[in-house]
Amino acid sequence: MSQHYFLSSSTAQPSSRWKEAFPHGVTVDLAAVLNRARAFVVLRGEVQTTDADTVWLATTHGYWPQVLARLTAGVPRCPVVVLSPTPSEGEGLLALQSGAKGYCNLHSVPELFRDVAQAVQHGGLWVGPDLMTRIMAATRNALPPLTAPLPATLSAREIEVARSVAEGHSNKEVARILGITERTVKAHLGAVFEKLGVRDRLQLVLRMSDTSAVAKTG
Repeated sequence: MSQHYFLSSSTAQPSSRWKEAFPHGVTVDLAAVLNRARAFVVLRGEVQTTDADTVWLATTHGYWPQVLARLTAGVPRCPVVVLSPTPSEGEGLLALQSGAKGYCNLHSVPELFRDVAQAVQHGGLWVGPDLMTRIMAATRNALPPLTAPLPATLSAREIEVARSVAEGHSNKEVARILGITERTVKAHLGAVFEKLGVRDRLQLVLRMSDTSAVAKTG
């Protein structure tokens, strides 16, 4: 079973919502989490698993980019999520470029923390909706047009959701465009991820733009 570690300091402490999301989560310093994570890797061996420990690092922690670099170099199998009290595009991009697998608000609700954890533990990437939309738009502009046919296993509604998300729309925007609930969008998107073999929205854009990898229908 994976463990959640919040990297604490005199200026960085977990919020009550983080504690609610992970009641068995542990507050530790850098040395402790590095030692614990290394012990986990030795115990598990080199076999890739989906239950690696997750480390949560707040930007209020002094010199957080350097700390993040030490974490990603020292325990590369353990995903690191950077938490910010005031998320911004520049800070989020810095976190991702420095090796973080997730970036979100320090004061997010427990449900979102758990969603983030599930995504990064399964190899996906998580950032806030605004930053994700910008990244996807930039990625989409650098890729071929989305003209490839999609697998016949996708339903008509799933295709609509997939194309709308690949165009850079958030779940809320997709729900408004298609006239369905945001919860329904999430359900369809989960099915799309599974059927296309992708882990996050960025991979969805790449998958739909890869004309050589997408199976033809009919």
